[in-house]
Amino acid sequence: MSVQLVFLQLCCFSDTNIKHIKHYFNTKVSQFSQIHNIMKVKFQFSLVFILISGFLSAQNVPNDWYYGNPGDEYMGISLNKAHNEWLKDKKSRTVVVAVIDSGIDIEHEDLKANIWINPGEIPGNGIDDDKNGYIDDVFGWNFIGGPDGRNVGPDTYEAVRVYAALKYKYENAVPSKLNKTQKKEYDTYIRAKTTVEKEIEKAKMSLSQLKNVENRVMSALDALNQKLGGGEIDMQKLEALETNGTPDINMAKNIVAQYISASDMKTIDAIKENIREEILQDGKRHQDKLDYSYNPDFDTRATIVKDNYNDPYERIYGNNDVTGPDATHGTHVAGIIGAVRNNGFGMDGVADNVRLMSVRAVPDGDERDKDVANAIRYAVDNGATVINMSFGKGFSPQKKVVDEAVEYAAKKDVLLIHAAGNDGKNTDIEENYPTAQLDKKSGFLCKKPKVAKNWIEVGALSYRDGEDMVATFSNYGKTKVDIFAPGVRIYSTMPGSEYAPLQGTSMAAPVVAGVAAVIRSYYPALTAEQVKEAIMKSVTPVTTEVKLPGSKSEKKKFSDLSVSGGIVNLYQALQVASTMKGKKKIKEPKA
Repeated sequence: MSVQLVFLQLCCFSDTNIKHIKHYFNTKVSQFSQIHNIMKVKFQFSLVFILISGFLSAQNVPNDWYYGNPGDEYMGISLNKAHNEWLKDKKSRTVVVAVIDSGIDIEHEDLKANIWINPGEIPGNGIDDDKNGYIDDVFGWNFIGGPDGRNVGPDTYEAVRVYAALKYKYENAVPSKLNKTQKKEYDTYIRAKTTVEKEIEKAKMSLSQLKNVENRVMSALDALNQKLGGGEIDMQKLEALETNGTPDINMAKNIVAQYISASDMKTIDAIKENIREEILQDGKRHQDKLDYSYNPDFDTRATIVKDNYNDPYERIYGNNDVTGPDATHGTHVAGIIGAVRNNGFGMDGVADNVRLMSVRAVPDGDERDKDVANAIRYAVDNGATVINMSFGKGFSPQKKVVDEAVEYAAKKDVLLIHAAGNDGKNTDIEENYPTAQLDKKSGFLCKKPKVAKNWIEVGALSYRDGEDMVATFSNYGKTKVDIFAPGVRIYSTMPGSEYAPLQGTSMAAPVVAGVAAVIRSYYPALTAEQVKEAIMKSVTPVTTEVKLPGSKSEKKKFSDLSVSGGIVNLYQALQVASTMKGKKKIKEPKA
């Protein structure tokens, strides 16, 4: 359920819908003890965090739910079986996996030992020792940072940038007078304009609804406080109060009861203060959309990065801060791939002999094509053989430069793993970028679109079984999504040596990236295309019908949601890999 839908429910203010307001606060309060125990954080009730983290539907799911085998209680990827049986006593080579993301906490207790270190760079001397164009790139590079050390935090979405760039040209255009090329560009402008206006209206509506919620709840709490006579409140005093069936008082009584049960708050004034703060935090997301994400006049790029943005082939810009202002997303992704295994704390990454290269290119907003292209090239040139890309967007104005970087990675035998996206849509029909489909033609008479063979597109699997096994938010596509992997309630590393579960195709992609890293580590003679082949041929097949993401009731065969029709399986992928004759001239390590 989206936050917007929750707010819509909360703001239907008939007496019959007061239960939705009560549910809002009950949810916040009831999750406190779980969040506190898992993350060791201060008392807070963030609905946004709860929804993202998957606490609402996964209270009793173990943190390692996907480590097991298919057919067990949960649909696992045979991670433990692969490491305990197949890989036992086998020799491996260190594999570098680049994480193109928001940044990684390179000091995290469960990541530090596996962070990539540039062997050709001397830390902190201000010199480009390895002559790759990037000064002091010891742990990777930051393409959304400035020469003065500052970093891009909030940024706009690509739809906004497209809309702003084309507005002067097509705002008053007459479609019937446009030529074929102009008409195509005009259609892009209209699609971007529609997206921006729709999102701005949604943000404004959500802020208005939140204000209505606050007013209604505060008024109810004041009325309850007056009935109780003020002062400290305990459960006995609260339960003894007669409300005479008054809806608002009943709602307020329920909210207060939940807060008293889950915290040390004993006065309604304290509860009101906390609620105001949390509603303010929930509202900040929507205000940020108006101020930053969907604001055509907001341009943090020009003032911080200071590159020549109009030159998509400019390579040297940014800084060496690979953590950035908020490394939550990238740190979580990195842990899934390569958190230190068997160290007795935290969690275990999918891959064992791995080094994680942080390449920062994803802000709080949409990544830019130029940065993505440069991030791919940087990773390739500095030794990564697997690249994880847990990001995506609906527009790609400089797709050509990204396509060229993808082809460059293919020539250098680097495998790209990409998250399919969280819009619950069919990407065979609706675009999601970046994509393996290149703006080139191939085949007889060059009629077919060229598809990158070094690319794996990943959808998200839930911990649930049967018809609910596909994550409700996951994108899918019979021709454009290759495989599914666990992506709901995935427990992994968080900044500050913390841990927490998050969900998204962003979490499913690094599971597959970890599998690819294991194969490249133990079977280094296999090419990127062969590694993909091993992964695709070894899936756990599923033929049952499942609920279609983005639909309330429609069902479809799971096998029709992706190319492989199945779920990644590490043990089986290693079995397939072991039977393949490597095409690279590398001597296999002795078992």
